[in-house]
Amino acid sequence: MRTFGVSGQTLAAAMLGASLLGAVALGPKVFNHAADAQPIAIEAPRGAPLSFADLIERVSPAVISVNVVSEQAVGDLGDMEQFYEQFRGVPGLDEFMEEKRREQEEEGPRTREARSLGSGFFISGDGLVVTNNHVIDGATQIEVVMEDGRELEADLVGTDPQTDLAVLRVREKGSYPFVRFGDSMALRKGDWVVALGNPFGLGGTATAGILSADGRGLGRDSPYTDFLQIDASINKGNSGGPTFDLHGNVIGVNTAIFSPTGGSVGIGFAIPAKLANEITQALIKDGKVSRGWLGVQIQDFTEDMAEAQGLTESEGAMIGNVTVDSPAEKGGLRRGDIILSVNGQKVTDATSTTRVVGKLIANSSNAFELIRAGKKQVINVTVGERPEDPYARVTEDGVPEGEDEAKPEGATTELKDMGASVRVLDEEVRTALRLKADEPGLIITEVDREGVFADARLTPGLVILEVNNLAVASAAEFDSAVDAARKAGRSKVLIAIRAGQVTSYLTLDLMAGE
Repeated sequence: MRTFGVSGQTLAAAMLGASLLGAVALGPKVFNHAADAQPIAIEAPRGAPLSFADLIERVSPAVISVNVVSEQAVGDLGDMEQFYEQFRGVPGLDEFMEEKRREQEEEGPRTREARSLGSGFFISGDGLVVTNNHVIDGATQIEVVMEDGRELEADLVGTDPQTDLAVLRVREKGSYPFVRFGDSMALRKGDWVVALGNPFGLGGTATAGILSADGRGLGRDSPYTDFLQIDASINKGNSGGPTFDLHGNVIGVNTAIFSPTGGSVGIGFAIPAKLANEITQALIKDGKVSRGWLGVQIQDFTEDMAEAQGLTESEGAMIGNVTVDSPAEKGGLRRGDIILSVNGQKVTDATSTTRVVGKLIANSSNAFELIRAGKKQVINVTVGERPEDPYARVTEDGVPEGEDEAKPEGATTELKDMGASVRVLDEEVRTALRLKADEPGLIITEVDREGVFADARLTPGLVILEVNNLAVASAAEFDSAVDAARKAGRSKVLIAIRAGQVTSYLTLDLMAGE
């Protein structure tokens, strides 16, 4: 499972609550102990079962434990090196460590056998199993254990690290109990869910709760998934196990928890059934998932950005970087373009854009509606196939990006009313930042404690490339662009900032510091 005390009074209240629940469960009525002693009918809320036993009994045979053997690299001298650092200088210890290091170098890297466990479930009668990628990652041997205790060897069919899904197939032919994916889109916040799995190696464990939220993002590592958040307890070992609706349909694949302690605190995440089913079918067919790729870095297009450009709509994704020789560059996309839709499908932010592009077929031509310099247009771009590491951007000279930063040197000029000084970008800095040979820009050399730049948290060493989509080659051009915005009645301007090899956009509030 990926992981992102009770007082006496509280305990007594909990026990009282349990007693009342027990009374409800025993029959449709309880008695009021008031003087009239009239029976009061207690009805369960609509959709709330008094027991999940029938559901669990029906689906649990399809839920299995996944036991994995893998090889992990080990450093034989790890503990010895720590000991050596503490007792350096002891007679003979230096020679002993040199000999051990020489032996390790001659033997080469060593590994040890590691064992881990997770959960999974059958999705077909012929033995196909769904689990998490992180459960079987690096596995040399996979074994599934059924509810009846049978231990079966399994082979990997395919895996998709981006959604953390994997498909296995048991080697032994037979007819296996299985479950089907349901419609997670039909669930509402507050609907009951039941999770089954193998927490801490305790196979066949069932927990119940509600759908707490949907559409949850878990950051850059999961760009293609809007997770279901559930409060049914899931813990380490539940990874890859199913979450069911009350009809016995799989509505999610458990994959992560949020916990400061490592145990369940009631915040668990499941991959929605619709996505899980799509990925699973692709893995069964091809053993992998091929995603469309543009080769751009994008960010949300915000209300402040729209205001700075005089636009009324603030939905879409803004392109900050275009990778050299990428499908985006070849197709004509540029830094500063605002993507509004793809093939007529509207996008609202960077996340939705990433997911729409990821579903495109590699090497297919697609229509991108965008805003460039304030005007809408449509550009057809042939997307490529997503590389294994899309964040390893390629630079103009083929050298992977580094951590070079601009070093402010030379004559500087103060920007009008900005509380900052800049100097003109030179060829040395352009090379360090992997910019084009003729790329104009201004290096920030000084920022006052108060002022527009300080309010935007800009610091010396950052490079300004554009103001409101206009390249700036001097302090005078910067001031002119800002004056034009003020004359147009705007209180904000949009600037493109280069930090290292990454360009991003932010707004300057011209009223800051006044």
